Amino acid sequence: MKILILNGPNLARLDLREKSHYGDLDYPQLKKGIEEKASALKIDVEIRQSDSESELITWLHEAADKKQPVIFNPAAFTHYSYAIRDAVTMLKAPVIEVHLSNPLSREEFRHTSVISGVANGTIAGFGIESYYLALIAMQKLLG
Repeated sequence: MKILILNGPNLARLDLREKSHYGDLDYPQLKKGIEEKASALKIDVEIRQSDSESELITWLHEAADKKQPVIFNPAAFTHYSYAIRDAVTMLKAPVIEVHLSNPLSREEFRHTSVISGVANGTIAGFGIESYYLALIAMQKLLG
């Protein structure tokens, strides 16, 4: 089973974001690191990124229809997109919320996730390792 890894807004521009939270990581490095870790774990992944809420929702709907597991970094949509939350609730396979930084150690508006309550789990604050840990956790969820 292929795991869908979705990345939300501004993640394609990591190299231009706050170095204190994201370091020198750029999106191609993030994608390559995830692909290499997945390959080492013998996991098939498909990685997508969009700044568009509607595109992310469409992809979540497709995953729901396929009963496809999802690792999801909703980025800023984490904190307020009830439409994305509703799409996540339609998933028929496990979903893991992931974040590079720790939202709870950042601005107060980032302390609330509307996604966490409908995800199997959340992994945050470990940089690219958050995705690696999510791959391992997903592998265990899928048995």
